[in-house]
Amino acid sequence: MSAPDVLVTGSAGHLGCAFMLSLPSLGHTPIGIDIRPSETTTHVGCITNRPFIAALFTQYPTIKHILHAATLHKPHVGSHAKSDFVNVNIAGTLVLLEESAKLGPQIDSFVFISTTSTFGKALSPREASPAAWIDESVVPVPKNIYGVTKVAAEDLCRLVQAQTGMPVLVLRTSRFFPEADDDEDRRSSMADENLKVLELAYRRVDIADVVSACVCAMQRARHIGWGRYIVSSPPPFRKEEGTLQRLNASGKAGVVLQEVVPGIAEALGKKGWKFLQRFDRVYDSTKTVEELGWRPTYTIQHAVGCILEGKEWRSDLTFKVGKKGYHNVPTGVYTVR
Repeated sequence: MSAPDVLVTGSAGHLGCAFMLSLPSLGHTPIGIDIRPSETTTHVGCITNRPFIAALFTQYPTIKHILHAATLHKPHVGSHAKSDFVNVNIAGTLVLLEESAKLGPQIDSFVFISTTSTFGKALSPREASPAAWIDESVVPVPKNIYGVTKVAAEDLCRLVQAQTGMPVLVLRTSRFFPEADDDEDRRSSMADENLKVLELAYRRVDIADVVSACVCAMQRARHIGWGRYIVSSPPPFRKEEGTLQRLNASGKAGVVLQEVVPGIAEALGKKGWKFLQRFDRVYDSTKTVEELGWRPTYTIQHAVGCILEGKEWRSDLTFKVGKKGYHNVPTGVYTVR
């Protein structure tokens, strides 16, 4: 086996596990760390433990890339104190940044996995107003401690990159979790698969495409130096006032989708599914496609084609990773670990 070249944090979670399963076939040798043991965890330890992180870099002097996915998530907001979020999401990220930066030119990329949840209140226009078009120019307005700490961690990434020159890229991913929606109204509005397929048009991305975006970031980080990028399945819409107005008008989203996604009405009909009434936001990943060379596969158009052909619309990786959960005991709609 080749010497490890990638450090993956949060290796027992959804994305960390996906990295550990995928990177070997892409020419990399990862090691994974997490506070929980798992089949994809090489070392058990916390990112806030500076001696633990420093010892890893001593033990594995060939590490060139850091994929930082470890975090307290939105589902932890109701079960963890704000100080826990500050400790893990901010202080833990700082430990990783500073210990990585000590290695100087050895590090080709530090990729911080952030979230579109950072945008917060910028995502929810009133009904009948145009849907919010969310690209990297939109200023985050966090609405909970999860969003606040992820934005703060992003700012630490920018600060350390500016001070040290270490290549650091931030990827704000939209939803890719397999669990049911945490919003009761959305969860009860339609079948879970139905909802997830439609979300690919504006607020979801397949986990395999997240992995490919991160690999692109690893490859391009040294050339770019610093940047923030949205990782979400490319929307089939254009940024046009009339389109955005109709998307957020009750009952119009389905009409717009049928105009831009051929076969979607037939595909949903085949499944006995229905359209969402409205889309309140659209995530635009154009910058990620253009600057990182990202080529996502699992788009809304791909899903429709698969459904019409009687094939699975999700990636194989989705099922290999499975549901990881967020808590040791059942809480709401989220599964246990």
